[in-house]
Amino acid sequence: MQPTTLLIIGLVLASGLYVVGSQRATAMVAHRRSLNSLPGYYGAYSFLWVLIPLIGLMLLWISLSDRVINTVMLDSLPAALIEDAAGSGSLALNEVRNIAGGVVSSDDPVLLGLAEQYLELKAQSRNIVTMAGIAAMLMGGLFAFFRIKPDFRARDSVERFVRYTLLLASCLAVLTTVGIVASVVVEASRFFGKVPMHEFLFGLEWSPQTAIRADQVGSSGAFGAVPLFAGTMLITAIAMVIATPVGLMTAIYLAEYARPGFRAVAKPLLEVLAGIPTVVYGFFAALTVAPLLRDAGSVIGLSVASESAMAAGLVMGIMIIPLISSLSDDALTAVPRAMKDGSLALGATRSETIRQVLVPAALPGIVGGILLAVSRAIGETMIVVMAAGLAANLTANPFEAVTTVTVQIVTLLVGDQEFDSAKTLAAFALGLLLFIVTLGLNIIGLSVVRKYREQYE
Repeated sequence: MQPTTLLIIGLVLASGLYVVGSQRATAMVAHRRSLNSLPGYYGAYSFLWVLIPLIGLMLLWISLSDRVINTVMLDSLPAALIEDAAGSGSLALNEVRNIAGGVVSSDDPVLLGLAEQYLELKAQSRNIVTMAGIAAMLMGGLFAFFRIKPDFRARDSVERFVRYTLLLASCLAVLTTVGIVASVVVEASRFFGKVPMHEFLFGLEWSPQTAIRADQVGSSGAFGAVPLFAGTMLITAIAMVIATPVGLMTAIYLAEYARPGFRAVAKPLLEVLAGIPTVVYGFFAALTVAPLLRDAGSVIGLSVASESAMAAGLVMGIMIIPLISSLSDDALTAVPRAMKDGSLALGATRSETIRQVLVPAALPGIVGGILLAVSRAIGETMIVVMAAGLAANLTANPFEAVTTVTVQIVTLLVGDQEFDSAKTLAAFALGLLLFIVTLGLNIIGLSVVRKYREQYE
């Protein structure tokens, strides 16, 4: 039985036992026996005791079944097959799995027999988890059914389960973050064991083509990250110069000047821009904006590359305008009306009220929106790939081709890569450094928010 089918059966059985448990509790009330909890809590208790053991068993099966099957298969692989796979049992097992999955075909009877054995082990594994799951559901359901008594605190048990579930969810979120950071730090430390940290942080040349042989030509192996971060900051700065004033002024107009009918139409239309896929923006930048800039530059005598930071920054700025305008509009409309009315009552004009009262009071939300937009711009990839290119040029000229950190991370990890080479490990070092930069920006933004929040609350 497939795991999805087993889970559906578990949901049906749990729902049925929910009804049975509620009816059993209701029947106790009918016999003039007072219940400690409402009948629905007894049904929910029965539901949980059917479904939770099944989910726990399936999670355990998902985490262990492949390892057990792979161990059994590795022990049964012939020595000749391992030697044909360059002495690696993992490669030989991977070939068997590909044949079993129909990815590749083979006429070798040994491989076909091993593939059939692999499929039999998978089928046996599914049968075992099916029988164990059904047994766990029945035992859990019977246990919950006989626990339903008038003095049983079903509500406390259900609420305790909900509390532990929420605690587990919060711990998973924290542990996921810790795991991501730890994995990046570990791989980055391996990179810095191959490349000196000062060369990576202060090097002015990026050419991660490491030599495989001593006599190989054209593999410089330069890992200076300065050009990448310079290109990232250049494109981000262009995008923010476009998006920040336009987005903020749009938010001010929608919050203070626009009629309700116009606002009801304009704000959803503006936010449609946030739902456009970034690859569409990339096509727009590569096919429309970049040629337009190149032609305009040739008219006035400027040399503009076909792929430039200006093209990518302009389109990226258009992309993040809705982000800034929406968050800034929410921050402006959240300012207490008494502050606005008090300013107008003292004789201030509407524009003076906006400049001196509303914007300062809404500054925490505005700064938060701008920082979120900066993070979005720093992490953007598709627009840069299609409009700015892959050349790691150290330049402040917005009309030249540059690249960013995220683009290089994708480039380094595309295709079949050896995770022991400095070229691949460089992606983790770039990710770690980008994480530190983004964390620093967030800390600065939080300090600004905290300062003005204390002033206006």
